[in-house]
Amino acid sequence: MKKRTLAVVLVLGTAALAEGCRNRAEVQPEVLAAPKNVVFAGVRSSHYGIKPFPEPASWQKAIDAMTSRFPGATPGAIWIVGELKRPTTCRLFFPSDSKAYPNIEFAETDTHEKFLSHFDETGTKVFLQVEPARADLPTLIDLVLGRYKHHPCVIGFGVDVEWYRESDRPGWGIPVDDETARQWESRVKAHNPSYRLFLKHWDLNWMPKTYRGDIVFVDDGQEVKNLDDLLDAFQNRWADHFHPSPVFFQIGYNSDKPWWQNLDNPPQTIGRTIAQRVKQSCGIIWVDFSLKDVFELSPE
Repeated sequence: MKKRTLAVVLVLGTAALAEGCRNRAEVQPEVLAAPKNVVFAGVRSSHYGIKPFPEPASWQKAIDAMTSRFPGATPGAIWIVGELKRPTTCRLFFPSDSKAYPNIEFAETDTHEKFLSHFDETGTKVFLQVEPARADLPTLIDLVLGRYKHHPCVIGFGVDVEWYRESDRPGWGIPVDDETARQWESRVKAHNPSYRLFLKHWDLNWMPKTYRGDIVFVDDGQEVKNLDDLLDAFQNRWADHFHPSPVFFQIGYNSDKPWWQNLDNPPQTIGRTIAQRVKQSCGIIWVDFSLKDVFELSPE
């Protein structure tokens, strides 16, 4: 009796597995050719997103792997150099200039120098990003770019608006109005006219209403049910709104892993599908939370 039951279970289990495989194959998106509008492809780096923090060669390997999915794209990274320290402080990962600044904290040693030097040699391009909290943004821009603008890899500065005065509206931050965006961009370009500012959020209402300038608009939306929902948000509630300004998309969040882990080649499948739906130049960024799940990193 036990053998017969086991046999039935095995047969049914095998059939279910086969059906599951068929269903998985059926939901795979069409394999798309490499879109030409992906101008920037790479990863996002943070000190809280991946542990242990990879060495430069490992980051480069992941960046190259991501870029290989999008021929012609510039290999790059969104590199976080200032992180939120609740409730109101932005912590910069390099030593101070011996001056005190409200709501800004410094590290004793420079964490990022060796990585940026490595990217200088490999041709990787980097946006330096902060989570500003209540720190003065122009001051952060001057401190960060003043320290790192000698690196050829640096091409701009980014603000994660979710953490802009986050203590005033926890989990969302404060929207950036037109004049504020204009002032921030002007401050960035004062360091180098070719530098670009990016502003990041998932809700377009947190972005400047009409001012576009030379800004890159980054969407880091997550917690969706499937790829179709992600595409709808990225295209209809972001890219179309900011067209023709360039838009970047951060993908690979663990909250979305239940569906993206079932895709063939998730970075390529998601990224190319997004780019096919977007009219303007775009960037595709895989976040560090799940970097080891999709890319083989170099031994440390």
